[in-house]
Amino acid sequence: MQYLGVNYEMKYTPALDPGFIPFGIWADAYRKGAKKPLSVAVERNGGYISVRNTFIHGTEDMFDADYRYVERYVKFLLWSIGGFRVYICGDSPIAQKLQKAYAENGERAFDYDFFQKLYERELEIIDLPLDQCPQAYEVAQPIGGHLDGCRIGFDAGGSDRKVSAVIDGECVYSEEVVWHPKKNPDPNYQYEGILDSFRTAASKMPRVDAIGVSSAGVFIGNAPMISSIFYCVPRERWDEVKTVFDRAAAEIGDVPIVVANDGDVSALAGAMGMNVGSIMGMAMGTSEAVGYVDKDKNVLGWINELAFAPVDLNENAMQDEWSTDFGVGCKYFSQDAVNKLAPRAGIELDESLTPAEKLKVVQALMEQDDPRAAAVYKDIGIYLAYTVQQYCQFYDIHHLMLLGRVMSGKGGDLILSTCNQVLQDEFPALAEKVNVMLPDEKTRRVGQSAAAASLPEICK
Repeated sequence: MQYLGVNYEMKYTPALDPGFIPFGIWADAYRKGAKKPLSVAVERNGGYISVRNTFIHGTEDMFDADYRYVERYVKFLLWSIGGFRVYICGDSPIAQKLQKAYAENGERAFDYDFFQKLYERELEIIDLPLDQCPQAYEVAQPIGGHLDGCRIGFDAGGSDRKVSAVIDGECVYSEEVVWHPKKNPDPNYQYEGILDSFRTAASKMPRVDAIGVSSAGVFIGNAPMISSIFYCVPRERWDEVKTVFDRAAAEIGDVPIVVANDGDVSALAGAMGMNVGSIMGMAMGTSEAVGYVDKDKNVLGWINELAFAPVDLNENAMQDEWSTDFGVGCKYFSQDAVNKLAPRAGIELDESLTPAEKLKVVQALMEQDDPRAAAVYKDIGIYLAYTVQQYCQFYDIHHLMLLGRVMSGKGGDLILSTCNQVLQDEFPALAEKVNVMLPDEKTRRVGQSAAAASLPEICK
């Protein structure tokens, strides 16, 4: 197979999506003939800088391939690490083209706007000679695992909120409450819901020593900078959003509170349940949610928003309605992936149904061993195997824990078995290294809100 003058090979092709071009496989083939060094540095808050060194071809006839490779590479770094300044070191024509793309009216206008809101400063693409590339500065940060004392653990989801009261690592009370934060533009709605859950958990313990929060979104400290649970809140009221968790905690008492991305807390739950590190949690639900803890069970301070990171180079792939990009993770590892593939398998889905209801239709067919539904889940397993190979180029993954409603039932089992089969056949060394799995019972018992409770350290 060939794309932009680069020949690549893959043993498995998704039957319902034969145009799939795995970014990781293609990038490996592309780099084989590339000899011109190029460095990419990404700077984020706190003065942290991540540097990646790679190679491009640097010839006129390979410019399109060079740009496609670097543009996708940079996009992956931005959505995995996060940053407000990207240094392209070693190739001015590519840097200058990226400057036009990452602009208010450029091809990557969504990304430009997102990171501008996240860091409250303009996203910049800087053109530098190779020898002027900034030095890397990264520090991993410990996350959770603290079990002492009386703790509140809170998980802020888009359709329900969960809270646990945890005493010396044992959950003594938990509850789940339906709420509708995505539909409410007044941040007092979210604040009152959060405070109500905090107060409920506090009433089940003799005292409160610490509060831990797991929530969808990207955070700087405890401040939500981008979060789906505040989807409708106008930007001019975002100062109220940024303090919402700290204000609610202050009503409970003068206790430490730590807020973390829900993906990272999922990975933490796996690390606590299995007592391992180098673990990535991937939840396939409404979208793709990812978190990661390193070998020492620390977080890297990265945003891990891989729903918007590229996995497929096919320019005719399904478009993400929000980011307007093609071939990004949310269309391969979520209910959208199932709903995209089902009609191609001959499954008619009523367009009046919500995406979640469409997923239930396919799941019901899978439970009846319908071969059309099986074809859908098998293709997602193929997607996953090739994406594991790609993700391992950016993360040191030894355990990949699969979560979310797409992974439930027979469909999830088929995704897992197909993924492992493709890994064994296509990447045997990787199959030896990476344990792709569903959460075990101990990890399930830890739970998201209970893992969140372990986030803060209590000062003695």
